[in-house]
Amino acid sequence: MKTVRIAVAGVGLIGQRHVERLLQASSAELAAIVEPGPGGSEIALRYRVQHYTTLAQLLDLDPPDGIILATPNRLHAAGALTCVAAGVPVLVEKPIADDAEAGTAVVEAAEAAGVPVLIGHHRQYSQIMIRAREIIRSGRLGPLVAVVGTALFHKPDEYFEVGGGWRREPGGGPVLLNLIHDVNNLMSLVGDIVDVQAVTSNATRRFPVEDTAAMIFRFANGALGTFVLSDVAGSARSWEQTSQEDKSYPAYPDEDCYHIAGTRGSLSVPTMRLKRFSGKPSWTESFVESIEDVVRGDPLRNQIEHFAAVIQGRAEPMVSGRDGLNSLRVVEAMQQAARTGAVVSL
Repeated sequence: MKTVRIAVAGVGLIGQRHVERLLQASSAELAAIVEPGPGGSEIALRYRVQHYTTLAQLLDLDPPDGIILATPNRLHAAGALTCVAAGVPVLVEKPIADDAEAGTAVVEAAEAAGVPVLIGHHRQYSQIMIRAREIIRSGRLGPLVAVVGTALFHKPDEYFEVGGGWRREPGGGPVLLNLIHDVNNLMSLVGDIVDVQAVTSNATRRFPVEDTAAMIFRFANGALGTFVLSDVAGSARSWEQTSQEDKSYPAYPDEDCYHIAGTRGSLSVPTMRLKRFSGKPSWTESFVESIEDVVRGDPLRNQIEHFAAVIQGRAEPMVSGRDGLNSLRVVEAMQQAARTGAVVSL
């Protein structure tokens, strides 16, 4: 089929990665750059595409087949609503919005207009996640009872200087920028989260936003989960450093970031180490151990190809606006739980 023309709005760190993947895509091409900052015209010139300073300008002069919205979080909802009003499918970088109220407005507008809105939870396109979901849904682990997760890594100081330093302020910390990916992953693997408890700390960097958080989740199926997050940790137990998918990170293939346990076995992700009882479940019985085969690729590139298929009408969104909204609601509940010390129900 004819390749689709996709514009990228916002060319910060993630926006530039989307540009790179579009240049490699088989079913899509880079149509334009939308960026009010000084770097936009330079990037547009480098890749020989048109540069616009606003979405409205792009949509008025040369509407593309689709738009990737990689602007700062606070601009996501307004940008998505602009795309929906123009009838242009949009892939919104996570989170869908600053808060659930704005995210709900996006979802309802998109559903009423019949315009596809996808959310950039790109790990759902990972072959690791796809295989993990298959194993869990096959029943090989038995009914799920527990999950243990971590996102422990250390962001360098210069990370917080990009874009005027907005990542040092509330809404720019690891809960909204990083944890929301893991929440989306855990719900994909285990099911809906219904209760949240949490504590946060900014004791290391002393920014107005958190640098470390610990959580307890209760899932709708009765499983319980714990999760620890920190962007000041000298540790490799995060998705980027364990999955071996993003080559810009050093790889630690013996580390895991998720461990999912059922009554008959457990799966560690992303090493894909599987342990199962062959007979009667008992702590005195040995497990049958194996490592599930996975072809590790680039989820961001897979996401682009999927977005193109959605634009062409060949697929339904794998991560819809409503999926992104559900992840945001869990994160908001976690933030409320940390502020109040209470168990927050969804």
